[in-house]
Amino acid sequence: MFNILFFVVCLVGCVTCHTMKEDLEIERELKRINKVPLKSIHTKFGDIVDCIDIYKQPAFDDPLLKNHKLQKRPRFKLRTKEKSEKTSSIKAVFGLQEDKCPTGTVPIKRATKNDLIGGKSYFNNGVFENTHGNHYAEVISKPGIYESYNGVSGTSRVYNVNIKNNQTSSSVMYVRSGPDGTSYIGMGWHVAPQLYNDDATHFYAVWTTDNFKTSGCYNLQCFGFIQTSQNNYFGGRIDNTSIYGGQMIEMKISIAQDPQTYNWLLIFENELLGYFPTTLFSNLNYATQVGWGGRTSSLEGDSNPPMGSGYYPDRIYTHASYFRYVTYQVNNSTTDIEPKQNEIEEVCDKPKCYSVKYYGTYDSEVGYSLQFGGPGGNCDD
Repeated sequence: MFNILFFVVCLVGCVTCHTMKEDLEIERELKRINKVPLKSIHTKFGDIVDCIDIYKQPAFDDPLLKNHKLQKRPRFKLRTKEKSEKTSSIKAVFGLQEDKCPTGTVPIKRATKNDLIGGKSYFNNGVFENTHGNHYAEVISKPGIYESYNGVSGTSRVYNVNIKNNQTSSSVMYVRSGPDGTSYIGMGWHVAPQLYNDDATHFYAVWTTDNFKTSGCYNLQCFGFIQTSQNNYFGGRIDNTSIYGGQMIEMKISIAQDPQTYNWLLIFENELLGYFPTTLFSNLNYATQVGWGGRTSSLEGDSNPPMGSGYYPDRIYTHASYFRYVTYQVNNSTTDIEPKQNEIEEVCDKPKCYSVKYYGTYDSEVGYSLQFGGPGGNCDD
């Protein structure tokens, strides 16, 4: 009896010890990520945004960036406007609006212990891996059409869908080093209670250098992304979202490789938000695949959440979520190319629950475009 009790006590002690080690590691990460601010701003959503010296932000603590030279602007001209604008659409708002960070600083959302714990759980769940419980409906570039891709862009309609705490629903645009490659950069909007502890829609970025095994993270929860924008920041909550059949909230986003520095720039509405230095990646000197669409995740055995607006594509742009004016840049050029039907393919792993349709050039208001989404449900039955 004594031996049994001793074993149980030791077992409990080991579990407690392991938990303490995890807590200490989280505390160390918080100190590395949360730099001393020159100013702190409390948002109306309850977040704290710290204004950090642009040269002392967390990314510069990465040994890979020891001698990195900050890039404040692209080495190429950003596109100022599209061929045609939908006058009924409204630009998504997610950054600092009333209060601003001082010149020479950048806004970084302050991380809490719960943020990091939830962020690690969400990242490790592998929403961008094709595993059980994670589903996708995307338009991707066909292999062999172009030798390399160095940019991708599009305008996405933003929604908020009702999901459970253990589910996520994302809109994403990305570059990666091949369909089975290890390096990936994505950006878009998502509903992710694990990451933000709310059911709102947030603007996000995600990256990895080893296919989501040990490297990378969402937003700025690890070293990597270098912020340059003085107003907008990843992880920000989007104020308003689209209404099915009504109000249209959009965001125009781009991922572009600078032709001189080879850094991967993340752009929102023609503003440089920041970039991932090319030195972070061992195999992303250029991308071999780009894509647009939606992703969802849920616990194994649970029902699957809605994607996009929660409705299937139907060619009516006030219904299903979409990307319009989709383009990519290829073979080290900064010229936008509109994907032809034979250059892309539609991929969807659960057509029972979701769908994606690429329309090519549909009309002058949407250009080359696609729709994606669906209601979810018991997709694995």
